Amino acid sequence: MTTVLQRPIASVHGRGRQVTCADGRTTRSIDLDYAASAPALDAVVDRVREVLPHCASVHRGAGHKSQFCTREYESARNTVHRFCGADSDDVVVFTRNTTDALNLLARCVPGDTVVLDIEHHANLLPWRNRRVVRSADSVEETLIRLDDELASRPAALLAVTGASNVTGEVLPLDRLADLAHRHGARILVDGAQLVPHRAVDITAAGIDYLAFSGHKLYAPFGAGVLVGRRDWLDVAEPYLAGGGATRRVSVLGASVDIDWAPSPARHEAGTPNLLGAVAIAAACDEIGAIGHGAIAAHDQECTDALLGGLTALAGVSVLRLWSDSTDIVGIVSFTVDGVDAGALATALADDHGIAVRAGKFCAHPLLSRVGAADGAVRASIGLGTTADDVDRFVEAVRVTCLSLRDRVTTGSLASAS
Repeated sequence: MTTVLQRPIASVHGRGRQVTCADGRTTRSIDLDYAASAPALDAVVDRVREVLPHCASVHRGAGHKSQFCTREYESARNTVHRFCGADSDDVVVFTRNTTDALNLLARCVPGDTVVLDIEHHANLLPWRNRRVVRSADSVEETLIRLDDELASRPAALLAVTGASNVTGEVLPLDRLADLAHRHGARILVDGAQLVPHRAVDITAAGIDYLAFSGHKLYAPFGAGVLVGRRDWLDVAEPYLAGGGATRRVSVLGASVDIDWAPSPARHEAGTPNLLGAVAIAAACDEIGAIGHGAIAAHDQECTDALLGGLTALAGVSVLRLWSDSTDIVGIVSFTVDGVDAGALATALADDHGIAVRAGKFCAHPLLSRVGAADGAVRASIGLGTTADDVDRFVEAVRVTCLSLRDRVTTGSLASAS
C-alpha cells in the first residue's frame, strides 16, 4: 500500500475511541459504515461550536444574534452553491436529507419521471408518475434502455443515482444528462453516495438537479440539500405551508389569500436548521481544502485494498451491477457462502469492534437483481479510513467466517433467514 492510506486524510471526530467487545476486551473501534452515516469532521464540529453561542432566529428579528444567524445561514447557502458548481440562476434549498430533497422535487415535476430499478428507495418511491427501466448487465446496454424509454413517449425528468449505495459503481452522468436533454427531459442526480467521494460540477456535467445529505458528507446535523433550476420550484405548491414561505397573507371573507415567495424561501417554511446548514458548508470548505484529487486517490487505495483483501477470501462474492463499470467509490458489498450476513456483521461488531452494515440497504430491487435477495454485508470507507483499518477488517472477516461456519457445522448456530 502507498503512503496515502497509512493515515487518515482528514481529522474525523471520534476516530480511535475504545469500545468493549463481547468478551470484555477493549479495542480501537473501526468505522466502515460511512455510507450509512459519516462521522463529523473535526472542522465541522469546531465550526458548529463557533456558531452555537450566537443561535437565534434566522430571517426574523432585529437583534445582533438574529442578524448574525441570518448572515451565516445565507453564507452557507452560497458555499454549497459554489461547491456544487451551480449556475448563477440555480437555487439551493436546505432540506432534512436526500430523501426529503427528492420528495420536495417530486411535488414539482410537471410530468413523468423515468428511473432505474436499481435505485435506493429514496430515489424510487417518491416519484408519483414513475416509469421504471430495468437495468441491464452493462452500463452501455442500460443507457440504451433508458434512451429507448425516453424516446417512446415524453418524460419530464430522468432521476438516477450518482453512485450505487450497494456496489459503489458510478454512472456516466454527463452522458446521461445529454441523453435526457436530447429527449426534452431534465436530469436529477441522487448524490448522497457520490458527493462525499467525488467532485460534482453540475453546470459542467449538465445536471439540472442534485440532492445530497449532510450526514453522508461528514456533517451529521440534520440537514440536506436540493440544488438546481428554480423554475419548477418557483411555481410548485410549497413543500411546507407556513411562516417564511410567503410574501403576503390576507383573509378575504372565509378564504385566505396567499402570495407565496419564490424559492428557496417558498420551500423552507418555519425556523430553518441553522446548525445543519452551517455544518454542511463547513464540510464543503474542508473537503475543498483537502482537495478532490487527494480524496479520490485515498478513496481508490481504500477501495482497491478492500476488494483485494475480500476477493482473496474463500467463499466471498463481491456484488457488482455492470460488467463494464470502471469507476467505483468506497463502497463494497459482499456475501459469504454459508454465512448469514446479519450474523457476520454482528460478530464483527461484538468480537472486533468493527462497524459495517448488513441487510438490503433500502435497495431491495437491486439486491434481488444481483442475486442477494436475503441481504449482504457492506463495508464503506471515508476520510478517516487507513490501511490498518482495512487489514484488520479483512482478517476479522476471515476469522469470523471460519468461526461461524464451524458453529453451523456443529449445530450451535442456526443460520438466520
